[in-house]
Parts: sequence; structure tokens; C-alpha cells
Amino acid sequence: MNKAFVIVLVILALGLIAFNVTLVDFNDPLQGDSTIALIGIVASLCALLLILIFALSKKIDKKLKED
Repeated sequence: MNKAFVIVLVILALGLIAFNVTLVDFNDPLQGDSTIALIGIVASLCALLLILIFALSKKIDKKLKED
């Protein structure tokens, strides 16, 4: 997985988070479409975390192979 692809995935995850934040009704966040938006935010955060862990593991693997 090259660096440009990881950057694109991170930007997409951040874009999904920003989009879902705009859908949340902060007066009543657990009703209607706000619940779906909150689930989307959590799912995007999980995806972002997994992408960053994968990129870090690839970087560590590359360092170990160089030595």
C-alpha cells in the first residue's frame, strides 16, 4: 500500500466525519437521523484508526527489513 493511497483514505475518512458532524442535531443527538450520523462518525473514526495503525505497521516492517 503506497503512501498516496493511505493519504487519500485518511482524507476520505476525515471528510466522512465532517459530513456526519453536519447532520447531527446537537439539541437531540440520539433521535432520528442524528443517531445514524453518530454511528457514521464512530465508524469513520474506527476506519481512520485502522488505516493509521496499518500505515505504522508497514513503516515498522520496512525498518526491520532494512536492518
